[in-house]
Amino acid sequence: MNNIYGSTREELENYFLTNDEKKFKALQVFEWLYQKKEKNIDHFTNLKKELREKMKLNFSFSMPKIIRIEKDTLTRKYLFELEDKNYIESVIMFHDYGISICVSSQVGCNMGCRFCETYEIVSQLLLIEDDLKMRISSVVIMGIGEPLDNYENIIKFIKIINDAKGLAIGIRHITLSTSGLVPKIYDLMHEELGINLAISLHAPNDEIRNQIMKVNEVYNISQLLDSVRDYIAHTNRRVTIEYVMLKGINDNKTCAIELAEKLKGMNIYVNLIPYNETNHLEFKKSDVKTISEFCKTLKELGINVTIRKEFGSKISAACGQLRSKEVGL
Repeated sequence: MNNIYGSTREELENYFLTNDEKKFKALQVFEWLYQKKEKNIDHFTNLKKELREKMKLNFSFSMPKIIRIEKDTLTRKYLFELEDKNYIESVIMFHDYGISICVSSQVGCNMGCRFCETYEIVSQLLLIEDDLKMRISSVVIMGIGEPLDNYENIIKFIKIINDAKGLAIGIRHITLSTSGLVPKIYDLMHEELGINLAISLHAPNDEIRNQIMKVNEVYNISQLLDSVRDYIAHTNRRVTIEYVMLKGINDNKTCAIELAEKLKGMNIYVNLIPYNETNHLEFKKSDVKTISEFCKTLKELGINVTIRKEFGSKISAACGQLRSKEVGL
């Protein structure tokens, strides 16, 4: 049985047409679900009762459950329990320009871990908005999991939240972060979505990247940056290069110079990310002075660069920390 929150408006239009109904009923359903935030189909009063009963047989209206909320300054972390008793986490951050959310696309790693279905990703926004009684204005697909591993569900998720009758989140306010699945970057390029793309590079050469990112053994830096150049040329959109600063591994001046050489001439900007230490990895955080010097070197070499503001480290909600501890339920 399909979940109603995992259906795009186009899919609902096709559903109604195949059931001898007018396709505009899909618009009505979207308005109930995402504009009025009504969870009970019996309250969809502009649909006849017979149709509502039929939809109950064809669609599930279930959602994950919020089972824990942790709070830090300007940050909240939500732990969700899925129907199969697996867990995912989302983080919201309060900015002066609005509220952003970092959603998860996968239960865990891609080695035997299940993907989040579209409705489970959409529900993260709906449930948090309901808890906050506030609107989320921007979305980052950067939580647990590799989004491009879960390609079809992610594309549907983007279409649902961007739909003017869905959650109506502007396409320029949606960012997808990938570790670098090159074929999927080309697929994404041809979707013509207009979203922001962020690449988790984290190293200036293959020797270092092979140590910290297994994906590099399949798609090396040269292949990855070629795909980024093609993406930029096709979409005319600037791409973010994410670079986590790891003490003694990728944070010296030689690395900065080599990184600048790799990125020279590309329409990108580099986001330097202070590493957030977890309880199961040996990496350490670069000190503030080292990060500052790395940033200065890139700027001197003509690279647009910023240092990411840290959010939520006290509640293990910062970049790289989601589900890093035992759930402990």
